[in-house]
Amino acid sequence: AAAAAAAETPKKEEDAEEEEAAAPMEADKKPPAEAEAAAADDSGSKDIEMKDAGDVEMKDAEDGDDAAKDDSAAPACTVIEMIDPTESLSAADVSTLTESMGFSVVRAQKGLLNGNGTVEGAVEWLMSHQDDDGIDDPIEKVPQKAATAMSYKCNDCGKILSNMANLELHANKTGHSDFAESTESVKPLTAEEKAAKILEIKALLKAKRSEREEVEKKDDVDREKQRRFMGKEVAKTREEMEREARKREAKQRRREKESFKRERERIRAELAKDKAERVANKGKLSSKLGAGGYNPDAIQYDAPAAAADGTDDAEGGGESGAAISSPAAKKPRGDPSKIDEYIKKVSSYRAGGDGKNCLKILLAYVGNVVDKEEEKFRTIKMDNKIYKTRVKPFLGAKKLLTAVGFVQTEDGTRMVLRDDADRDFLGVVKGKLEEAHKSF
Repeated sequence: AAAAAAAETPKKEEDAEEEEAAAPMEADKKPPAEAEAAAADDSGSKDIEMKDAGDVEMKDAEDGDDAAKDDSAAPACTVIEMIDPTESLSAADVSTLTESMGFSVVRAQKGLLNGNGTVEGAVEWLMSHQDDDGIDDPIEKVPQKAATAMSYKCNDCGKILSNMANLELHANKTGHSDFAESTESVKPLTAEEKAAKILEIKALLKAKRSEREEVEKKDDVDREKQRRFMGKEVAKTREEMEREARKREAKQRRREKESFKRERERIRAELAKDKAERVANKGKLSSKLGAGGYNPDAIQYDAPAAAADGTDDAEGGGESGAAISSPAAKKPRGDPSKIDEYIKKVSSYRAGGDGKNCLKILLAYVGNVVDKEEEKFRTIKMDNKIYKTRVKPFLGAKKLLTAVGFVQTEDGTRMVLRDDADRDFLGVVKGKLEEAHKSF
C-alpha cells in the first residue's frame, strides 16, 4: 500500500503541474470575471489535492509503523525437539522380554513404556493388549518434556535442598518459608566433604548430648529435692497420725479403766453386801441378787463355824451344821442342762473384755480335752495365775467346768476330768463356747 501510494504521488504532482500550465491559457480566453472565478476554483482544488496527498502520506507512514510494531511484537517460533522414548528403557529388561519370553522388540518396548518400566508390568500390559490393532506398529517419537524439578531452593538464603524432608527440616530449623522448585540437582559430596560433614555432625551431637545431660542433671537434682520434701511431708503426716492414734488409744484406755474401776467398785459393794447378809444368815441368802449378771444361787465361800455363835451345829449335830462345817465333802456341781445359762453369765461381764478372756480360757480347757489325748490336759491347776485371774472371779465359769465333768480334788488345788465324762457332750460345749467367743 505504501509503494502504491508513493507511485501515485508523483503522478498526481505531474497532473497538477500540467493543469497549472494550462490554466493561464484558459484564463486569457475567458472574461476577467470568469478568469478570477476559475483562478479561485483552481487554487481551492489545488489546496484540497495537496491536503489529500499529505493525508495519504501520513496514513501510509502510520500503517508502516503499525506493521513494524506488529512484526516486532510477533513471538519467535520455537522448535520442539522430538525424542525417541525407547532410549530410556533398560536394555536388560528388553532382552528379558525378547529372548526369555519371546516377545518382539516393539512389543517389549511398548510393554515397558506402559508397564511402569518393569518386566512384570510389561508382561501384564502385553497380556491385556496383545490383540489390540496397531500393537506391532513402530513407536513414534514424542516431544521432549520440559525440564523437571530436581530439588527445592530456599529463596530466603539460596540453599538447595534435595527432597521435601530436608525442606521441612530446614524450615523448622531456620524459620524460612519462601521456597521454590529448582532444576538444579544436589551434587553428591566428595570424600573430604563427607568426612568434614560427619565431624560437624558429631560435634553437634556431642554438644546436644552435653546440653541434654546438663538438663537431666538439673532435673535429677530437682526431683531429688522434691522427693526429700515429699518424704519429710509424709513422715510429718505419719507422725501426726500416729500421735493422734496414741491419743485416741490412751483416751480409750482411760475410759475402759474408769469403766472397769466403776464396775469393780459396784461388784465389791454387792459382794460386801452379800457377804454381810450371809454372815447374818449363817451362810445363806434370803433372796437372789440381779445386779448385772451377778446372780448367785449357792454358797460361794466357806461360812464361819457355827461355834462362833455358841450353837451345837458346829459339831455336826444338825444337818445344816454338817453342810456348813465340811464344804469340801459336798462341793457344788454344775448342771449340764444349764450350759447356755453359764455361758450367758460369763458373757455378761462386758467391762474391759473380761468375759471374752474368760470364754477364751474355758474354750482352751474344753478344747484340749476334746482334741488331745494327753493326760496333762485332763487336769486344771486352780492355783495357777490364769485360773485365779480369768476364771475364778466370774460366776458360771467354774460351774461350766464341773458340768462338763471336771471335779475339784480334796485339797482344793486342782480340778480333774472324770473318767466317765461324755466326750460328745464336751464337743457340743466346745462349739457353744466358740460361738459365744466369736459373737462377744
